[in-house]
Amino acid sequence: MSWIREGELTIIERFCANIIKAGPMPKHVAFIMDGNRRYARKCHVERQQGHSQGFDKLAQTLRWCLNLGIREVTVYAFSIENFKRSKEEVDGLMDLARQKFSRLLEEQENLKKHGVCIRVLGDLPLLPLDIQELIAQAVLATRNYNNDVSESLLDKCLYTSNSPDPDLLIRTSGEVRLSDFLLWQTSHSCLVFQSVLWPEYSFWNLCEAILRFQMNYSALQKARDSYMEERRRQQMERDQAYVAKKLQQEGVVSHGDSRRRWTLLQKCTAMREERIQSFLQALEHKRADFFERLCSVSA
Repeated sequence: MSWIREGELTIIERFCANIIKAGPMPKHVAFIMDGNRRYARKCHVERQQGHSQGFDKLAQTLRWCLNLGIREVTVYAFSIENFKRSKEEVDGLMDLARQKFSRLLEEQENLKKHGVCIRVLGDLPLLPLDIQELIAQAVLATRNYNNDVSESLLDKCLYTSNSPDPDLLIRTSGEVRLSDFLLWQTSHSCLVFQSVLWPEYSFWNLCEAILRFQMNYSALQKARDSYMEERRRQQMERDQAYVAKKLQQEGVVSHGDSRRRWTLLQKCTAMREERIQSFLQALEHKRADFFERLCSVSA
């Protein structure tokens, strides 16, 4: 039997799902799965059992998401802070994660048709030295190209660059904080904090969160569009300022040859994109090398 349990929703769940899907639906949902240990205390079972129930709830939640047409899910499963817990609990969590995700990887081919993927994100304050050197070189190289460094470039440097930002972020257990999870990516997401403990999460809790997203959809979309337009405007202003400075150096008056101004502006944009793509390719190559070495050491 698949870990992500295949199967249809109940009649009532299907009915409600069809109503919800008539409105705008989140394409990417992020979960902070909080409350496993409190659930274990509540039910008077071992912590490991609480964590195991949490992994099973993740499988069930992924099935709900598939049925609702949500094709991308990111979950906060473990943080650096969690290593401060007892060695017994951490080792148990690692073993449990290894078992569950190994099973999920075995099903990966079957899941690809549903758009399910696995991504591991972490707080990596200590980058490998070669990546640090690459970034340092890039910073030095951009001294004469201030237009290269932008929020758009920072977006592309993140491990999440190949995914859209979450439309909806859900945290369970009643905690009203993000715990450093996807802070950059959720600046225009709908944040929903629910009091239910993660192992007790239900289809109806998910529906409630989606309804909150739908109620705020217009405002969120307007804010996101405005933000992207402002980013484009600022980039254009920086490019125009660069061109004006270049023309001044050439001795061209501010209201001079408009064709020359337009040509320089296009050239400036094209050269910036070329430099950025070169940097991103080098960064991706360094990352691939780093993870290859990491995997070889782990093996």
